[in-house]
Amino acid sequence: MIFPILLLLAASFVLSFALTFAMIKLAPRIGFVDSPGHRKIHRNPKPLGGGVAIVWAVAIPLLVAILWNAAGPILDRFAPDGALMLALARGAKQQIPLALGLLAATLILHILGLIDDKRALGPYAKLVVQLAVITAFVFWFDVRALTALDTLSLGTWPSILITVLWIGAITNAFNFLDNMDGLSAGVAAVCTTAFLITAILIEQWFVAATLALLLGAVLGFLVWNFPPAKIFMGDSGSLVIGFILGVLTVRTTFLPKGEDFAAGWYAIFAPLIVLAVPLYDFAVVTIIRMSRGHSPFKGDTNHFSHRLCARGMSRRTAVLCIYLVTAATSASAIVLTQVRSTLAAVLIFCQTILVLGLVALLEQHPLPQAWRDDEQIPEQDRN
Repeated sequence: MIFPILLLLAASFVLSFALTFAMIKLAPRIGFVDSPGHRKIHRNPKPLGGGVAIVWAVAIPLLVAILWNAAGPILDRFAPDGALMLALARGAKQQIPLALGLLAATLILHILGLIDDKRALGPYAKLVVQLAVITAFVFWFDVRALTALDTLSLGTWPSILITVLWIGAITNAFNFLDNMDGLSAGVAAVCTTAFLITAILIEQWFVAATLALLLGAVLGFLVWNFPPAKIFMGDSGSLVIGFILGVLTVRTTFLPKGEDFAAGWYAIFAPLIVLAVPLYDFAVVTIIRMSRGHSPFKGDTNHFSHRLCARGMSRRTAVLCIYLVTAATSASAIVLTQVRSTLAAVLIFCQTILVLGLVALLEQHPLPQAWRDDEQIPEQDRN
């Protein structure tokens, strides 16, 4: 059962690795680069377009699966007993409209990111398009979290609103996290791994296969993006990573087949625990910016990564540190979906709070003067 998932991951990795290498060569020729200048850490033009590799490493296998299943009951000839031949293909066979919708929304956000990478759009224009795409996807394909709220007299709107805000928050959290080489992609790889393991354990194969594609795509890109980066992801990649993860967390039940919700209801908090670090950083940075009268989308150096570097860590060490902190909460979330003890669940929640408490202590410590001075901060490291 695991082999097809690994096969998808490997295929996506190879595609992403090759496409990223191609973009490193192509981007400078077409002028799609981040040029050096004031407040930028790199001294030579750095290729953009890593997001192109990530998106198409996911989209190409997804398109193949959709076309394969749309052609007829070919898959059943190979798996008449219902065994898993290709997890993505079997899931797409049942949910071709949803797969097409996910692909369409992903490509729209990807194009939005490409435009912004080429010539910066206003942050609020980007936000409006993001929310419009997410709302249309959630409403049209009925991808909703907390559907139990439908029992209220307000109908489906509370669930739709919460889902849109959730997916939007994750989308922008990974966009904000793209402030150092390898940070957003690496954290995404850690979180995706946790969600993938969970999806496999509870046998949600369509979700698992799509996560495998995303994980392979992110890892293939990360080979070239790990500090010192040879290419940048840009908004064309970070927006897509956050959106896909947001959608798939909503699609995941986080309970094994046939499991009664009352027996393990706390498992629905697993996404919050996996994504605790990026969401915490997103929330804190937003609050700090707004409290100072700044736009929440105006880049600064209040991220956790910046504070680690300001205290003497190299950028590579800071990035690895955040990987490990994210892995600590992610491992707890995997366990949470399997436990059926309220005490065990409470201990996992407490562990997550303690990890965030450690991050909070570093957040509260004042930055050195050099890092408070905007003139000292590379623009690449401000998001």
